[in-house]
Amino acid sequence: MKILVRWLLLAAALLLVAHLFPGVEVKSFTAALIAALVLGLLNTLLRPILVLLTLPVTVISLGLFLFVINALMFWSAAHILDGFAVTGFWSALVGSLIYSLCGMLIDIIIERLFPPLD
Repeated sequence: MKILVRWLLLAAALLLVAHLFPGVEVKSFTAALIAALVLGLLNTLLRPILVLLTLPVTVISLGLFLFVINALMFWSAAHILDGFAVTGFWSALVGSLIYSLCGMLIDIIIERLFPPLD
């Protein structure tokens, strides 16, 4: 139940990003659901590999390169999907920042709605 609620809220967050920032476009809620799923899969499977491969650059940039990796994941998801579009790298960077902030807020809400069992 927790995963389903988180997925629905992340899809809504993606619609919010598209509403707030003109460089990101989401055609429908269904497209947002699919995009949230693809973003989750990319962040789970591909992001750790990219973080490991770019570790020297990340260390030199004091971690700021992680923002670039997040933007690349966001941009990649937009290129894979039809109902989700990002106009360029800077739009992907800003969109991924807003989406990440929404994700952190959603995680806080989920933890309050579904407290861990003792």
